[in-house]
Amino acid sequence: MEKLVSVAEREPLQTKRHFTKRYYLMAKLKWATHADMAIKRNPTVFRDEYLDYMTFKRNDRPLFTEIFGPMIGLKEKWEEQGATPEELDFSAFTYRCSFSGAVPVNTGWMGPGTKEVLEDNDEYLLYRDGMGRTMKLPKGFATLPLPLDFPVKNMDDWLKLKPHYEFSEERFGKDWEKVARELLQNGRVVVVSMPGGYSSPRDLLGDEVLCMAYYDQPELMHDMLKTFGDTAVKVLDRVSAAVQVDYLSVHEDMAGKSGPLAGPNQIKEFIAPYYRRVWDMLADRGVRIFDQDSDGNMNAVIDVFLDAGVNCMHPMEPGSGMDIVKIREKYGQRLAFYGGLDKYVLSRSKEEIAAELEYKIPPMVATGGCVLGLDHRVPENTPLENYRFYIQKVWEILNRETAT
Repeated sequence: MEKLVSVAEREPLQTKRHFTKRYYLMAKLKWATHADMAIKRNPTVFRDEYLDYMTFKRNDRPLFTEIFGPMIGLKEKWEEQGATPEELDFSAFTYRCSFSGAVPVNTGWMGPGTKEVLEDNDEYLLYRDGMGRTMKLPKGFATLPLPLDFPVKNMDDWLKLKPHYEFSEERFGKDWEKVARELLQNGRVVVVSMPGGYSSPRDLLGDEVLCMAYYDQPELMHDMLKTFGDTAVKVLDRVSAAVQVDYLSVHEDMAGKSGPLAGPNQIKEFIAPYYRRVWDMLADRGVRIFDQDSDGNMNAVIDVFLDAGVNCMHPMEPGSGMDIVKIREKYGQRLAFYGGLDKYVLSRSKEEIAAELEYKIPPMVATGGCVLGLDHRVPENTPLENYRFYIQKVWEILNRETAT
């Protein structure tokens, strides 16, 4: 009979096994950094076709891509399963995606990029970043660190950091206008960005303090978003006056599986005016796409973000309730998106992979305005054979649907 042990006795054993597994994985990792997760795509879609497709002006060829690449640990497993070098960097797989490029200007935080290392061991890297946050990067399981603390609790704290977000000429990168014009000349989609209305305050306050600040420190939130807007408008006004901009990007990551961390009322009061201030200026200059990046279940706030100017979203996670077929039925041509294919189905049977693709691809081919792709990084437990089948099946359905 197995010996019964208490929770207190069991926990150290589980912890020991956890770290033993972590060290084993770390020892096997050849690709351990965020940069190692980059992939090679071969774009074939030029600016005009992409913009017309994503704004429902034409629907000649459906688009398909890999948005983010693999999770840490996948490449090592694929190598063991016989992957070629081209499969490991994803250049072996056929996608249909656009040429694009970002104008080298900065609308967000400006400050020291150096970090002060506090601790570096086999388990994790602990350091203090330029914002003053203590950051922890678990080794072997993640490529991006998580903050353990935040520099802003109140208005006084914010005022100390506010200069990092205010306008200065240093926000314009070297030869920014030349770079932008070359992007246009080469048929690239010209991209600019603005700080997130939720994610940038979250970087400074953390989720808990931020969500409370909507209620007990509204003046702090208004001042933050006004500052972000002042700078974004000044920078992007100059850029869009000099060269045609196509695409405004904003990163939010403001939702989990159960829903967003800011609701419609908070978005209407704080975030939407900031969005509209930047977007209305750019839309008047011919910018066509306003894309928001947020994981999680955003269904409860899609309407209010559409009212704020957003017309494209990604990555549309099915596991969090973002069903692109149902969302397209509800919003029609008001909302484009990319992603939407369930990443977790890749670790299941080929029949389940095919069912996911047969459900989603035909309606997207018929309606356009969707770059099909996995809803986030390729999970590390995805068999190489399943990913090969996934690519093959996507193109089988795309070719079948466009032939009819």
